Amino acid sequence: MTTPKKSFAPLKSSDRIQSLDIMRGVVLLGILIMNINGMGLAGAYGDPTVSGGSTGWNLTTWITANFAFEGTMRALFSLLFGVGMFIFMDRLEKKGAGIDAANIYFRRLIWLLVFGLIHGYLLLWTGEILYQYALMGFLVFSFRNLPPIKLSFVAVLLFSIGALWNYADYKKDIKFMEEVALIETFESEGKTLSRDLQEVAVEWKNMEWERSPEGIAEYNSNMRKGYFEVVAFLAPQNQHFDENWPYRYDLWDVLSMMLLGIALFKWKILSADKSYKFYAIMAASGYLIGLSINYHEIYSIMEEDFSLLSFSKANITYDLGRVPVAIGHVGAIMLFCKLPLLRWLKGSLAAVGKMALTNYVMHSVFAMFIFTGAGFGLFGTFERFELLYVVFGIWIFQLIASPIWLKYYQYGPLEWIWRNLSYLKKHPLRRRS
Repeated sequence: MTTPKKSFAPLKSSDRIQSLDIMRGVVLLGILIMNINGMGLAGAYGDPTVSGGSTGWNLTTWITANFAFEGTMRALFSLLFGVGMFIFMDRLEKKGAGIDAANIYFRRLIWLLVFGLIHGYLLLWTGEILYQYALMGFLVFSFRNLPPIKLSFVAVLLFSIGALWNYADYKKDIKFMEEVALIETFESEGKTLSRDLQEVAVEWKNMEWERSPEGIAEYNSNMRKGYFEVVAFLAPQNQHFDENWPYRYDLWDVLSMMLLGIALFKWKILSADKSYKFYAIMAASGYLIGLSINYHEIYSIMEEDFSLLSFSKANITYDLGRVPVAIGHVGAIMLFCKLPLLRWLKGSLAAVGKMALTNYVMHSVFAMFIFTGAGFGLFGTFERFELLYVVFGIWIFQLIASPIWLKYYQYGPLEWIWRNLSYLKKHPLRRRS
């Protein structure tokens, strides 16, 4: 006698944890503050002196973004992804899905990887994160059932490895700049460069060219060409990131936060179940530690006139700053969720969070039509602070459009497609009357 095959449906709206949806909405909007710099300016994501302006309001915008948002929004995005995949598997296993749970889980990640490739190569966002999340999601599967204390230990271990790698890179950069100075001395004295120094000279000239007004102008020109020309122009960058970032950054940056997120969820911190006092202490301590370190990094970078070594040195303490600030954000967001205030805003943010995949990709669609030659071709024409007007416009649109969409439909468009592909079954999209 054969046992009838069970049908495993996606999570119902009534079963969702609102605090996670609100937090996801906040983070989804917040990450655009950082991403917009890469979407609209050449080489200006980290260094404001390259393009977009580094004085006045432009400098203030850079300082504020790096003080409170750089690394922290991505950290929280990673944290929430890890929690989402844990809840996904835990729910299926409790329903007795057995091996089907793993099939659905890995099929879900494979399709996310495909979405990431489309997002990067065809929607023209080289900073996209879905591809990396899919790869790290495969590793999350093996760690998900560890107790929270062990998950936290593994996360700290990964953070530490990343910091050591950053320190090793800093030492290499010191040697590199010493060789650059030696090259300048040799050239002024008319001495012949060794083969190693010749290679360093070529690398340094390429770096200078990319940061020069001529290099920026050439990059801007390429980004303003037709759609297929921009696809071809950005393809090597996408390939480089997809090949190198998983082992150089994602294991220590993304996977670590996914595991920490699962630990915080198991401790019932992310469901807003703790006391007001707990979250207030969490926010205050996280901000005190993290913002202090961020301030020191920003001050050092500016004191050293935005030099290569100043950025490289700041990377050593990068996680010591961004992770506590991210924890502070968690405490502040959970306080916001618990307080009986601004219910309309909470509802809008939760709607944005429920459609996180659609809204995240929508950022790139807006950017493609605003900045590249596929649309208005405005790449490189905005100053850094002016890009915030684009950010605020997208925020307003998504805060209004997401609740309206979910009033009539159960899922966001991409969420619906992703679910159908994951479960190999077409789910109803429209809400019943």
